[in-house]
Amino acid sequence: MNILVTGGAGYIGSHTCVALLEAGHSVIIADNLCNSKRETVEKIIDITNKEVTFYETDVTDEQAVSVIFNNNKIDGVIHFAGLKAVGESVDLPLTYYYNNIVSTMILTKACKKYGVNRFVFSSSATVYGENKVPFVESMGLLPTTNPYGETKAISERILTDIAKANPEFSVALLRYFNPVGAHESGLIGEVPNGIPNNLMPYVTQVAKGKLEKLRIFGNDYPTLDGTGVRDYIHVLDLAEGHVAALDNLKEGARVYNLGTGQGTSVLELLKAFEEANGIEVPYEIVERRPGDISSCYADALKAKIELGWEAKRDIIAMCRDAWGFEKNYKDFVEAK
Repeated sequence: MNILVTGGAGYIGSHTCVALLEAGHSVIIADNLCNSKRETVEKIIDITNKEVTFYETDVTDEQAVSVIFNNNKIDGVIHFAGLKAVGESVDLPLTYYYNNIVSTMILTKACKKYGVNRFVFSSSATVYGENKVPFVESMGLLPTTNPYGETKAISERILTDIAKANPEFSVALLRYFNPVGAHESGLIGEVPNGIPNNLMPYVTQVAKGKLEKLRIFGNDYPTLDGTGVRDYIHVLDLAEGHVAALDNLKEGARVYNLGTGQGTSVLELLKAFEEANGIEVPYEIVERRPGDISSCYADALKAKIELGWEAKRDIIAMCRDAWGFEKNYKDFVEAK
């Protein structure tokens, strides 16, 4: 199939493009490069030895989206494009609501116009709010703790309503947790702008000496060691989950957790990184970050049963591959 991947030059999007190409699909990428780099598209081509069509465009631009649909035969859409930093969303709620919700509406409008009936949406475990862990897809959505989570919950409701009104429209809503790691080639991985908002790139940049020390936001949560617990998943497992969802779409809107089903604390992840790579990472405890919750991990059984997918890579592999990319990316930047 010919798949439009919005945000396909980003962290999760680029790994999903690789997985799609390796599964025999063709890929069209739309990305405004606000939090990604043009050379990532070239790296996708290098890894797969397959061609990719690329549009540097913003999918909140309805006219630009129409050009993509008009000029390409599109069989399905995987929608990643969106702003994704929890803390930033608290400071910039209007920016998040506009970008993340309008993009979903414009894409689904184009799908309806051009007869594209396969849609996979990159959602988030933040839609569960303060529900009891492990999070199960049948849980009702509670008010989230941040605007980012609200944009995902609202987008899910929009897509669900569209699927109800259009029986031929099939949607997979993928709620995933904390992607980490990188492609084993070391060619693509997570490259945040400025100081990272996510834990793993912060750890790797401290390990590299780019940042002085890791800041751990709070050690007074009701967890085993007081630090936040998350379901970390290797980005390659996550990418393969998107392909499985696309290949197994059913009528209506279906919700799936993509996670390992195991919670890992910040300190446990830090210890695993040091063990996997033989590097000591200095850290300090600072105040909690606005919008964070204490524990967040998945019940991923539904995806295993209905999609035939489950996470295969462990925390050591996540830490090893993340560091492998960080080292390789440094060399790439210096060589430019």
